[in-house]
Amino acid sequence: MKVAAIQADTSGAVDAIAEISGIIGQIADIQNTIASAVEEQTATTNEIARNVAEAARGSSEIAENISSVASAAASTTAGAGSTQAAAGELATMAAELQGLVAQFRAGDNGADQMVAGGRTAAPAQARRQPARV
Repeated sequence: MKVAAIQADTSGAVDAIAEISGIIGQIADIQNTIASAVEEQTATTNEIARNVAEAARGSSEIAENISSVASAAASTTAGAGSTQAAAGELATMAAELQGLVAQFRAGDNGADQMVAGGRTAAPAQARRQPARV
């Protein structure tokens, strides 16, 4: 009877050890799955970090480009203002020149019609002084 009891206990111990070995195998499989998932998550996190850094660089370049465009727009505005001022000055000068030409023509018509002693006087063009503008 003692031998049978020892054999039964030994058989139970072998079964328990087999079951424990199976559980240890399952735990090892789960650990491998977890390790793979952690590795994938780490790779994904690194890729996200790289993409965020690249996006930040892109945003910085966009900000610099916008600054350059704003500067160019300011320069263009200043140039347009200078052009407008020059156009105004040219318009004023053109009006003054038209007035001088009108005065000159009015004076020229009267001089060509003069008659001195039955003769027509020399054309006014020969007597003109250069106009001062």
